[in-house]
Amino acid sequence: MFIHKIKSEGLSHLSYLVGNNGQAFVVDPRRDCEVYIEEAAKAGCRITHVFETHRNEDLISGAPILAQLTGARVLHGPNAAGDVTYADTTRDGETFEFGNLRVQVLETPGHTDDSLSFALFDTDFGEDAVGVFTGDALFIGDVGRTDFYPDRAEEVAGLLYDSLQKIMALGDQALLYPAHGAGSVCGDNMADREFSSLGYERRGNRMVGINSREQFIREKVTEHHYQPPYFRLMEKLNLTGADPAPRVATPPPLSPGEFRRLPDRTAIVDVRNVSAFLGAHLPGSLAIPAPMVPAFAGWYIEPGQPVVLVAADPAQARLASEHLIRIGLDNLQGFLTTDMPEWSAKGLPFHSLPVMHVDDIRERFRKPPEGWQLLDVRSITEYQGEAIEGSVHAYVGELPQKLDQLDRNRHYTVMCASGARATIAASILERAGFSRVDVFLGSFGAWKSTD
Repeated sequence: MFIHKIKSEGLSHLSYLVGNNGQAFVVDPRRDCEVYIEEAAKAGCRITHVFETHRNEDLISGAPILAQLTGARVLHGPNAAGDVTYADTTRDGETFEFGNLRVQVLETPGHTDDSLSFALFDTDFGEDAVGVFTGDALFIGDVGRTDFYPDRAEEVAGLLYDSLQKIMALGDQALLYPAHGAGSVCGDNMADREFSSLGYERRGNRMVGINSREQFIREKVTEHHYQPPYFRLMEKLNLTGADPAPRVATPPPLSPGEFRRLPDRTAIVDVRNVSAFLGAHLPGSLAIPAPMVPAFAGWYIEPGQPVVLVAADPAQARLASEHLIRIGLDNLQGFLTTDMPEWSAKGLPFHSLPVMHVDDIRERFRKPPEGWQLLDVRSITEYQGEAIEGSVHAYVGELPQKLDQLDRNRHYTVMCASGARATIAASILERAGFSRVDVFLGSFGAWKSTD
């Protein structure tokens, strides 16, 4: 018997390949799913089943693709918001046998109506569960978000509370296998580790430790989570099934001439690090460092929109491309590895953005320049928790929709927690025609360290 965890970085998505007695099953596969077939073959197993814990909002499911490649049966929960056309419905209490390994279905709604957990038993060693795949119901250090049904907020929060009681009843000995780790948009307080047990969560997970259903509901309904526009695309594709991921993840390289002939609608996404973008970048480009693509690209790129990447090298372009493919933004036209001095030597335009040190910001508060404003683009939860007096707030993901609320004649210094999200926001402002923009590098972290 084996359990292989397969992590998709950036999304912090965790999927699992489980094998025994020549058979294997996969829990929550990603779109680029050949890895499961390869790993199963190495273990001498054939994939016969695919279990989905819920209809994902933050990535494309690889279940229908994996079923086509392997002939595996896909199982999904009841009460999905539409028919999951590529899956059979499984319900509470149903079991599946893989030699001495038994999988039992638990209906655990709350995060979504169709949420399932899958309890794992080794029938050669007693009747207690050895593990449980919890999807987005229970994480390490946190529990799932319940904001996808705003008109039923208290009801679904209560459903999640009930589901957690069902999961925890499996016993402290059971190991925990969630669908996401720290950094995912599906939870705010996940631990920065990927191993735990139900017993450990009972003692250390604050939300699991709440014994009052009413208190749990009160806490969940006051949470604030963001929903990027691409979630709607994921929900649609995860009902009907997406096309297979492109087999070659690296988009083709482009020459400067090819780049200049691209359609106006093309999104130019600079995936280099923050310092490189601030130093010199192409006019109209959007800064999203490659590791941050999964969290932020879906806010700014429309489904089907042509995309060109500006990368430091082909490996960085490939990484960004993989992230985009997993969230369905795969109309990739190519990439540039741009040497800005060489670009400018040919008379081609480039821009840069000034950066501000914490001492500069303190001086600006002491003697404010005319028309100057500090713009904080962290999440509303971060901002309400602690903020610099005199700053105004606009979340970086929602900034394109809030540009009309900003005065284009003002001088904006953009800040976040460290400067990375601030650089994304500054690129959005610059692209929208704001002419006086700079970035507070170090941002709130620097401010606190010198407070």
